[in-house]
Amino acid sequence: MARSTHQALTDERNATVEIYINGEFFPRDEAKISVFDSGFLVGDGIWEGIRLHHGQFAHLDRHLDRLFASAAAIDLGIGLDRGGVTAALRETIDRNDMEDSVHVRLMITRGDKKTPSQHPSNNIGGPNIVIIAEHKAADPDVRGKGISLFTATVRRPPPDTLDQKLNCHSKLHEVIALIQATKAGADEALMLDPTGAVATCNATNFFIISKGEVWTATGMYNLNGITSALVCEVAEAAGIPVHKAPFSLTDVYAADEAFVTGTFGGLTPVHTIDGRTIADGGQGPMTVRLRELYEAEIEADLARG
Repeated sequence: MARSTHQALTDERNATVEIYINGEFFPRDEAKISVFDSGFLVGDGIWEGIRLHHGQFAHLDRHLDRLFASAAAIDLGIGLDRGGVTAALRETIDRNDMEDSVHVRLMITRGDKKTPSQHPSNNIGGPNIVIIAEHKAADPDVRGKGISLFTATVRRPPPDTLDQKLNCHSKLHEVIALIQATKAGADEALMLDPTGAVATCNATNFFIISKGEVWTATGMYNLNGITSALVCEVAEAAGIPVHKAPFSLTDVYAADEAFVTGTFGGLTPVHTIDGRTIADGGQGPMTVRLRELYEAEIEADLARG
């Protein structure tokens, strides 16, 4: 059975959550967007995944920084300032009486069009803003035992094709990579950059441990992941060397440990890549240590308010 870094424990409360759409709330089975929505028609939109811990949004400022930077890059007027977005997020979790182990998906598209078309002149009205909050606790089995990866033939595109720093709705290349991986018997996909160096995974950022150092890609072909940035920051603060530079699959196969990062799963170990077991296949001590440092930073961020 395939695993996923987004695999969550079943929670029956999600059947009754209410979805935020443009300032209104709808039951889950009645929450709908027009077939003329820009995101549906041409993948024209941006999104954020945010975790709620102890009633607070973890590292909300970083998520808002990335959201508004992406909006500026694609010339999308959100229609709300940072305070307005924060208020909508808070209204959504309050409406659903949520406190902890919650994952929030904020999606903003360019809005409805009067006819199927890419051209922004065909947009009518303002953007569509959707917030889906769900009770989601990461599956501890995946967290403990890890996942397997398969290196996809689909590469991450360069910035002049589709800048991977954009957390946008145009994810087809990642979906195809994931399908390749699952059909090859792996859980998720490892993706290379146009030069053949290791870039990232289809939905998470990729790390290896080599001789006590934390290795990850340069970020030129990656989403600027908030969790991955925090892992690098807490590692450096703890005196653990961080190596951000191009590296190849040869380095990966010889690694002492491997793991992936994401807002939902935090740090998830990787036990197998392309059928090759990484070290002894178990969760490595550096992965465990970095997870502890990362989770301590989350608690510190919440304490800072």
